[in-house]
Amino acid sequence: MTIDKILAGETIILRQITLEDCGNRYVEWLNDPDVNQYLETKWSTQNLESVRLFVKSQRENNHSVLFAIVCKENDRHIGNIKIGPIHPHYRHADISYFIGDKEYWQKGIATEAIRLVCRFGFDELNLHRIEAGAYDCAVGSWKALENCGFTREGIFEEQVFFDNKYIDIYRYGLLKKSFDKKGSES
Repeated sequence: MTIDKILAGETIILRQITLEDCGNRYVEWLNDPDVNQYLETKWSTQNLESVRLFVKSQRENNHSVLFAIVCKENDRHIGNIKIGPIHPHYRHADISYFIGDKEYWQKGIATEAIRLVCRFGFDELNLHRIEAGAYDCAVGSWKALENCGFTREGIFEEQVFFDNKYIDIYRYGLLKKSFDKKGSES
């Protein structure tokens, strides 16, 4: 899905990712064990071609939007957030995200990006519900979701193998009415 909209927050903007964003820094993020530990990309080595193919496929996909998270201060691409797959009949979608640039970790960037993409999903895509998942040990990720009003709705016990053991996945959901009440203000 191609969109021209830029979503502006206090410290970041979200804009649809482009092939120009696919550089060595992006590839390095996806191959960095600290960055990719909670990403499915960790299972194979990434290169410029694989990253460009992924971005191209996302831009051509009518059921998701992949945004670059960009620091307002210096116009630096620091991570991504995706909304999709979007299910238009049921009006719900998943979100997934990562901050690749470690300089921006633990600064509330993920929370701000989640809040912006949820507002876009509810207002522009007319979604009723947004969902997300997080490894039980990815405390920063699930705290960012909770800070935006998401509710932990389930635990998938020992669903993934991580750090030489099976761990749980937390599943989160957020309804538009809940976001309008509390998530957009947090």
